[in-house]
Amino acid sequence: MIQQLLLSPPIAFILFFGLLSVLYVFLRKHSAHGPDHPDKHLPYSGGQKLPPVEVRLSYTTYFRLGLLFGITHVAVLVLATFPLGIGNSALGLFYLIGLSISAVVLAHRKHE
Repeated sequence: MIQQLLLSPPIAFILFFGLLSVLYVFLRKHSAHGPDHPDKHLPYSGGQKLPPVEVRLSYTTYFRLGLLFGITHVAVLVLATFPLGIGNSALGLFYLIGLSISAVVLAHRKHE
């Protein structure tokens, strides 16, 4: 009985979280402390200093691609769990049309 209780996911998570928290505090207390490097908070660029640029880096394209990727994967999961049947086929087709429109809108690039 006690073994089954300890192996349940919530209890196991709490136990491991507590164990790792204690280990983290112990190791942080006994680790070597030194001064922070002045370049600590600069973006990493392979060990080289980045030249100053006038243009800010933009991740808009990356986020749009990531959102498209996420929508596609969720769509596959939803469609894979649809029950089989005539009425559900129409609903699945409607769902696919809506997702296709979303994908086209996300994939469309603005010409600047």
